[in-house]
Amino acid sequence: MTVSEISDFQAQLKQGIPDVLPPVRPRDESVSHAPRRKQILTPEEERLALRNALRYFPQKFHAELAPEFVNELRTYGRIYMYRFRPDYKMYARPVEMYPAKSQQAAAIMMMIQNNLDPAVAQHPHELITYGGNGAVFQNWAQYLLVMKYLSEMTDEQTLVMYSGHPLGLFPSHKEAPRVVVTNGMVIPNHSKPDDWERMNALGVSQYGQMTAGSYMYIGPQGIVHGTTITVLNAARRRFTESRRSTSGMLFVSSGLGGMSGAQPKAGNIAGVVSVVAEINPKAVEKRHAQGWVDEVHDSLDELIPRIREARAAGKAVSMAYLGNIVDLWERLAAEGESVDLGSDQTSLHNPWAGGYYPAGLTFEESNAMMADNPEEFRNRVQDSLRRQIAAINKLTDDGMYFFDYGNAFLLEASRAGADVMKADGEFRYPSYVQDIMGPLFFDYGFGPFRWVCASGTPEDLAVTDRIAAEVLEEIAKTAPEDIRGQLDDNIHWIKSAAENHLVVGSQARILYADAEGRAKIALAFNEAIRRGELSGPVVLGRDHHDVSGTDSPYRETSNIYDGSSFCADMAVHNVIGDSFRGATWVSLHNGGGVGWGEVINGGFGMVIDGSPESDTRISRMLLWDVNNGIARRSWARNSGAIDAIRREMDRTPGMTVTLPNFADDSVLDNALA
Repeated sequence: MTVSEISDFQAQLKQGIPDVLPPVRPRDESVSHAPRRKQILTPEEERLALRNALRYFPQKFHAELAPEFVNELRTYGRIYMYRFRPDYKMYARPVEMYPAKSQQAAAIMMMIQNNLDPAVAQHPHELITYGGNGAVFQNWAQYLLVMKYLSEMTDEQTLVMYSGHPLGLFPSHKEAPRVVVTNGMVIPNHSKPDDWERMNALGVSQYGQMTAGSYMYIGPQGIVHGTTITVLNAARRRFTESRRSTSGMLFVSSGLGGMSGAQPKAGNIAGVVSVVAEINPKAVEKRHAQGWVDEVHDSLDELIPRIREARAAGKAVSMAYLGNIVDLWERLAAEGESVDLGSDQTSLHNPWAGGYYPAGLTFEESNAMMADNPEEFRNRVQDSLRRQIAAINKLTDDGMYFFDYGNAFLLEASRAGADVMKADGEFRYPSYVQDIMGPLFFDYGFGPFRWVCASGTPEDLAVTDRIAAEVLEEIAKTAPEDIRGQLDDNIHWIKSAAENHLVVGSQARILYADAEGRAKIALAFNEAIRRGELSGPVVLGRDHHDVSGTDSPYRETSNIYDGSSFCADMAVHNVIGDSFRGATWVSLHNGGGVGWGEVINGGFGMVIDGSPESDTRISRMLLWDVNNGIARRSWARNSGAIDAIRREMDRTPGMTVTLPNFADDSVLDNALA
């Protein structure tokens, strides 16, 4: 950017709501758009939605904006305020380009723009980052105001965010979070999907999908690592005495849009043949253009022979099937094709509004029906889920290992009456958290630690990759046997990260690490900034798919068996604890991953700048952010977590955790007889 372009960009960020109305802009069809939402508001509620939208603007604009906003509401089901979408290119710029009085605020501006980058975001013009409805803001006025507030903020203020709405800047202090975010925190009895539809249409609440609404999304890379680990561990379940390799294994799944399109890239890294179905052509085109999928097929007659050819060759290749996943599953079952691994990564937490597309309808027909005839669309989705499960059941009977990816697939299939329940009332298939991630990772404190180089330079990212590998290798020298394998897998991951071309958007990286690893890596980054080895600050964060920040009975906490899996104390405490231990911003969400009303998520971001204060914040906050969850999992009697928290208490002065005692079954049997 030229000096003049930078100056103009900064002026626009500082302006907020413009004094002169910008011209109406034609709809840009080059990007993926959110589907039309169903018309759920009564006439009086429509009036309220309009009144709510106009309060962002002075009265002199109301007469012109009111009919425009009504048209958006009736056409799209939401008031997005498209006219106010900025005309500058949306992407994460180097942090020094942002006009700000606080470096922390500048870093947050950078992260927000990364979340809305068309290369990263699923529906960028509707401010939706991923998951079909995971929004950064509800409308463009909110975006403009937030950027203005962040440009003005000092380190003695905190910006308060209510579901995308900037409540305002409030006096606080240097050690307080710069931003506090909540999304969708509605009264529990009003957490049904239609409640979200209504409140979102009114402009009073939104689904933040955690890393979307907490400004910490780093594109598909974030899901690639977890998916790679899952596929590798799932593949090991298919190993036999004579088969000890993933070569020639077939992995079938669906979803290249809402949940990032990580699966084909993960399949390639894991060394399998992968086929991922996706019905949205723009999502397929994006992932193919980005190099996240190798081949695109739109004919099952061509695809099936190609699958057999690839398996016989024993080389990793990823294929996208541009079509419906149900058709693919049924064809594989009818052909008697042996499938090794199966899953589903569609956005089934959002089944009625674009997260799942039923068989028998085109993409366009589905988008029309979900808005114009939602009841019939619901029936089609549920029929499709029943068919999908029937085909999956046939293939698992023939040996396929199928796992739920925590996207509410099994939950919605069960609600549809699909044959997915066992006699004891449990799901026929395990959540991958139950079988893999929970006992092997979360219980030991391993989860998706991530960072962003605020300089925006690949050179800085390369330095952080090297530092992280060196730290893990040093830890591995004395690590106990029960976590050695996880350390080895992650050392391999970080050493090969660059060659796998994982960066989309900001110069970011993800790495599964425990509390010790996260803190030591972050402290080493801070020292590198101090020495000038890194040219700018680093933003630390994590996914919601982690040890401590998420209470989600159908995913992250599905391996909690003491009856507390529906309790949300852990996530709430996570955010409160992070906020006074040094987080730059914190967020608390209803929803994320498995749907509105099904989960409470807590998140954070931390900007480190090479200062001694950053050292202190790292040591205080990252310890809590992980060990809060390990302690909860230990109290649930998870053996790995008990071992992990004992080691942490030995390592950390001042930490004393309540440990469970175990009751013998014979004592229980006698008492209950």
